Amino acid sequence: MTRQPEDRGAELRALFFESAYELLQALNEGGLQLETHPRDEEVLRGVRRAVHTLKGDAAACGFAQLSELAHALEEVLTPEIVESRGTGIAEIVLSAADVFGAMLFAHERNSEPPSGAPLQKMIRDLLEGPAAKKGPTAHDSLGSGSQIAAKFAWTEYEQLMISEAVHRGESVYNLALRVDPNSVMRAAAFQLIRNVLHGSGTVIALRPEDNIAAATVEVVEAALATNLSAEVMAQRCRIPAIVSDVRIERTAAGALAEHELLDDLLEVQANLAHAEHPDDPAPGPGNAIGAAVTAITETSLRVDAARIDAVMNLVGELIIGRSMLNRTLTEFDKKHARDPVRAKLADAMAFQTRVLDELHKCVLKIRMVPVEQLFRRFPRVVRDVAKQCGKDVALQVAGQNTDLDKGILDSLAEPLMHLVRNAVDHGIDPVDERVAAGKPARGTVFLNAYHQGAQVVIEVRDDGRGMDINKLRAQAVEKAILRQDDATRLSEQEVLNLIFEPGFTTAAAVTEVSGRGVGMDVVRSAMGKLKGTVHVSTQLGKGTTIQLRAPLTLASIQTLLFRVGGRLFAVPLSSVVEITRIREEEIHMVDQREILRLRDQLLTLVRLNRLDHIHAVAASPASPTKKTRFVIVIGAAEKRFGLLVDSLVGEEELVIKALPSDIVSSDLVSGASILGDGTVVLILNVPAVVSRFSKALPMEAIA
Repeated sequence: MTRQPEDRGAELRALFFESAYELLQALNEGGLQLETHPRDEEVLRGVRRAVHTLKGDAAACGFAQLSELAHALEEVLTPEIVESRGTGIAEIVLSAADVFGAMLFAHERNSEPPSGAPLQKMIRDLLEGPAAKKGPTAHDSLGSGSQIAAKFAWTEYEQLMISEAVHRGESVYNLALRVDPNSVMRAAAFQLIRNVLHGSGTVIALRPEDNIAAATVEVVEAALATNLSAEVMAQRCRIPAIVSDVRIERTAAGALAEHELLDDLLEVQANLAHAEHPDDPAPGPGNAIGAAVTAITETSLRVDAARIDAVMNLVGELIIGRSMLNRTLTEFDKKHARDPVRAKLADAMAFQTRVLDELHKCVLKIRMVPVEQLFRRFPRVVRDVAKQCGKDVALQVAGQNTDLDKGILDSLAEPLMHLVRNAVDHGIDPVDERVAAGKPARGTVFLNAYHQGAQVVIEVRDDGRGMDINKLRAQAVEKAILRQDDATRLSEQEVLNLIFEPGFTTAAAVTEVSGRGVGMDVVRSAMGKLKGTVHVSTQLGKGTTIQLRAPLTLASIQTLLFRVGGRLFAVPLSSVVEITRIREEEIHMVDQREILRLRDQLLTLVRLNRLDHIHAVAASPASPTKKTRFVIVIGAAEKRFGLLVDSLVGEEELVIKALPSDIVSSDLVSGASILGDGTVVLILNVPAVVSRFSKALPMEAIA
């Protein structure tokens, strides 16, 4: 079936936006590198390459304003301007990344893009400013005609031919020949010049291109690949009574950034191939190109995330189907224990289980992406916030290769952004305070990620002033978040957790960066939705560390099943600290709360059928009074509490299914799953349960 043109256009736009945002990230990284190494030509070529690609892609999609602005930016990305205005280039590149980002955002939503006039003015000022005058170039120049005005404005195809000739080892010259003004027959003079050039080597480019246009041209420009020296070429081009002046410049290697990129890729590919087969002869240029292009196109594939989610959902259905088969096989085993078919069914089931487990792991790996995709946006954030706050701050990153589910990674972007901005604004102390305290003048924010069990931990740490516990208590009372007597009873950890309360801020004044009391509550809310936790630790005068803990994936989890009041519940196995059995007489009432003394710890007990919203979902006859009960000790961050349950069912891997809000409106339930026999299991949202109890009970009630 042939696709409609509008379908192809929509697919092209989707691919454009996906690659464009990657190019914007490259611009941000390149701009930051140009700030510290303004004369690094390799970085400059990378930035120019990204801008050039963005220009062409935008033009192909019909975004003329974006394409024209990118074309104008290319004009200043030259070694000559960098030599004279290195820091100015970095500022323009970073500003361009912001403008391009705003334009892309508008185009994605089919709205009017913002004006590029401010960026155009910055580019124009840099080009026209006195410091932007061209100094000595990297080209070798020969001849008294060095003052001949020549553009050498070759097309991209001609530039590619020039670059390929240089990489083949040939000498490529840009020539400008001034036609003698006394020459009467300009067309004939041009033909003689062409004959000399063609007899000296390979003419890659020539302006003008025909005899008719040459009748009004005073300067003939050419790009010539030859084995002759520049001196010999100068002698040949000085045709008596035809050419009055000659300018010759040798073209440097790597004239075209795209060719350099391809050359680098070919070299890497050739090295890899030679390492695998060291006895084979080195591949020739043609073979290397074919092998490299084939390898590059075959090793990467862009797949829409929705398609992977659909496959993951089908794998989840298969897991449910496996559970159904297991239960059926168990029933068959009880009724037909001696039937020879039983062993065959068991073998087939074991084989299916192995294959399904491998399939599940493979799909999960496809969903996993390195956390580097999230971390790489923060150097620019730290730089901008530090500049606004008048601070000198560096960013150190570790654990970039830690894998995480793509959905969770995207959800962590906003809370991590708040934490990094707060670390720079609140955490890092001013330069004078740091010097007086014996610290380096430059502050440092550390980002780290690592796996811990079935969770990923992301740390944001600074070496700033830290948080004063007493000041936090006073501010909580001042902002009417707590009463004075309640504030004095809080532990240090509970005081630190106050920073996540809405409206709470440690800033002395409201600035563009922070101070309005929003941000940290967003962090806690986002982590609750991810079934994760956030933990704060601080040392006064040394800095603050905030840990975000989230599951590696939300697709499926290992759970502990139990029953309460006839309803089946599940809790993530990673949250279970221990399981104990108690008698009813061991439960004590303290201030209308059920308390259990477990070794040297007082543990608050929770009955799910008495929680608001939960009992409506789990409506069932009240469980009969038992002499013994099971208590599942649940841990979330530094909190501990006990779930009082009727019976334990066992461990099982569950595929999480989101529940519509009209079925379950409580945040205490994060989702549901279906067992093989069709039984619906409600999965508890442990952080939400802890948060509910922290608000409903005095802080010390939860051990």
